[in-house]
Amino acid sequence: MGVTRGTTMAIGSATNRGAVLGAMFLMATSAIGPGFITQTTTFTARLGAAFAFAILVSILIDVAVQLNVWRVIGVSGQRAHELGNRVAPGIGYLLAGLVVLGGLVFNIGNVGGSGLGTNAMLGVDAKIGGGISAVVAIAIFLSRWAGVALDRIVVVLGGVMIAMTAYVAIVSGPPVGEALRNTVLPDTVDFLIITTLIGGTVGGYITYAGAHRMLDSGLTGPGNVGAISRSSVIGILVTGVMRVLLFLAVLGVVAGGATLAQDNPTASAFQAAAGQVGLRVFGIIMWAASITSVIGAAYTSVSFLTSRRTTVRRRNLLIVAFIAVSTVIYLALSAKPVTLLVFAGAFNGLILPIGFTVVLWVAWRRRDLLGGYRYPRPLLGVGVLAWLLTLYLGYRSLAELAML
Repeated sequence: MGVTRGTTMAIGSATNRGAVLGAMFLMATSAIGPGFITQTTTFTARLGAAFAFAILVSILIDVAVQLNVWRVIGVSGQRAHELGNRVAPGIGYLLAGLVVLGGLVFNIGNVGGSGLGTNAMLGVDAKIGGGISAVVAIAIFLSRWAGVALDRIVVVLGGVMIAMTAYVAIVSGPPVGEALRNTVLPDTVDFLIITTLIGGTVGGYITYAGAHRMLDSGLTGPGNVGAISRSSVIGILVTGVMRVLLFLAVLGVVAGGATLAQDNPTASAFQAAAGQVGLRVFGIIMWAASITSVIGAAYTSVSFLTSRRTTVRRRNLLIVAFIAVSTVIYLALSAKPVTLLVFAGAFNGLILPIGFTVVLWVAWRRRDLLGGYRYPRPLLGVGVLAWLLTLYLGYRSLAELAML
């Protein structure tokens, strides 16, 4: 579990390096879920090459958010809800409640996504595939080496997703030159899409997935600021690479004149690019994205229900229960959980401004919680600019909740 505030630890051992790498990929793969894949495909079909600009802006803002979140949590050695209660009693409990509720509902969709993946990959019924995938995730946390297994699985599956998406991106033959031009000189700018991308990659439990795993790895304290910052940026860049590759894969298909299916646009794009092989590749990517998101949502949500004093066994059993409840609800639903996903998405929009306000307040006014560490003012300034955008995301979320 985490170490006391201000402790400096060496990260040279293979175990520690693996845990830090796992934290980076846990953040990245938590963001790369079934919603991420469908969202990227839909927006690429809508904007074409101009979507490149939205990706660039969202990545820059994601980096600003995660740099601040990882640094404050990492230097303080405390989880987000613990910091919240130190800033204002009750805020941490509110944040924990929102994260757990949003994570549970989103995990229903993640289990459903794994079912879609097994269906495209092997032709297995989606319900059966989702149930089997949940059993795989549960087995990881019942293992004696759950921590090591978690880190290795998210890294391996993250690499598989990137490699296979790169293959389809090459096969589809996208207009790379046009995409590069639109990165800096876009034909169309859609701010709503940009804010949606940001909410999807650093909203809800995703904001804290990597940072909380980093605490459990022991990488904390002012002496590890450099490693903490590098880890946060690399995690976001992994997500960005996956987004770019998926964008290029779909762009090549759309630019070639293909029409994507409304019910499963990504599957139809991959099939148009590489035939039946492309469909199977989509299945593998969707399954990998979904199962890692199941793991990330469960791990992070439970981290808001536990503390550094919680035993590893008890924490893992809570994670198993979280996945099991998500799966039972998914299997019991007769229709696709669209309303639940909208509800969870709205909650995610509320979590980001609340949690990020706590992070920035600690950085600005609570040096005592940072072990005397002097927080860089330029980084705080960048964080405030990103925070203003999170307020807009929260406003949109309240509007969505009002319509449910």
